[in-house]
Amino acid sequence: MIKLPDNKQKIIEMFAQNKGDTGSPEVQIALLSYKIQKLVEHLEENKKDNHSRRGLLKVIAKRRRILNYLQKLDEKRYKRLIKELDLKK
Repeated sequence: MIKLPDNKQKIIEMFAQNKGDTGSPEVQIALLSYKIQKLVEHLEENKKDNHSRRGLLKVIAKRRRILNYLQKLDEKRYKRLIKELDLKK
């Protein structure tokens, strides 16, 4: 997976469709990917933290739902985002 910047504002600027865009599917997926990355790092150190593991699964499911929505909305944008974030599918 690609290493995203540590600043949420930089992620929003990278994936925004236009200035001030924080709600587009691309931005939401990028922010969720950042959150997933941080949770995975946490769980590598704290293997028995089942509460965080459950939270990770919820975030992954939410990202999957938004990805499915984007795929139905615009296949071209979906494929570009998958390639940029280096996600499987």
